[in-house]
Amino acid sequence: MRDLSKDHRWLSINTATLRQQADFVGIVEACAKRGIRAVSPWRDQVAHVGLDRAVKAVRDAGLELSGYCRGGMFTCDSAHRQEMLDDNRRAIDEAAALGAPCLVLVVGGLPQYSRPGSTPSKDIRAAQAQVSDALHLLLDHAKMANMPLALEPLHPMYAADRACVNTLRQALDICDALDPSRSGALGVAIDTFHVWWDSDVWKQIDRVGKERLLAFHVCDWLVPMKDMLLDRGMMGDGVIDIPAYRRAVEAGGFDGFVEVEILSNDWWSRPVDEVLDTCIARYQTVV
Repeated sequence: MRDLSKDHRWLSINTATLRQQADFVGIVEACAKRGIRAVSPWRDQVAHVGLDRAVKAVRDAGLELSGYCRGGMFTCDSAHRQEMLDDNRRAIDEAAALGAPCLVLVVGGLPQYSRPGSTPSKDIRAAQAQVSDALHLLLDHAKMANMPLALEPLHPMYAADRACVNTLRQALDICDALDPSRSGALGVAIDTFHVWWDSDVWKQIDRVGKERLLAFHVCDWLVPMKDMLLDRGMMGDGVIDIPAYRRAVEAGGFDGFVEVEILSNDWWSRPVDEVLDTCIARYQTVV
């Protein structure tokens, strides 16, 4: 297990962590000022400043990327299928233009929530089948762009509206079915917030393998949690044994960036300097 206490060489900031305080360029500049070497942009934040400007900001700051958020939202009715595929191909191309190591995928829940306007459905099994079907159709484009796709299982409380893939086992089963040769084109992103509850997760982390673990995200689970989506905790403020998860992924060969992703009305209300300084301090002491 790496010693992170002496510097923050392997810290990355997911730009959603500062979504309310600055635009993408401002976030990049603030991170570079503190010697943070990597970010993981969100598509809407990149779109806000424009892709060309975002690419230039990253290059000028000398930063790397730990991922690009997000593609996916695959579940939809037939009328929205082409729109969904086109949108994901654009996301792949944007990730490649930015130099991201992977495109993180939030796969979608029931169609009416993933692609508004789709015919309502309560069939989550059909939604899960759509995820595999869409990935099958997108893999060739991803391979041509040399852009690995990272399936991110989300906590089951998001199964209806955000992701019908809720366990690492489900995500890896999809990888095994679509990329049995472990080519590196398809893998997973593990976020402590989403997997900490799962008693099967340790066995599945052992199963991942270095070539399939494309991103590792950290934040904490607060008790009580005030909002299902926007009350993630700063590392060390909640109940997740974050070092245990880092120890497990690094035992499997992961040696990449530790990405802080905190969607939080609380932390969004604080100054950029305070948030980044706290991220660095907690990365060095409790991650």
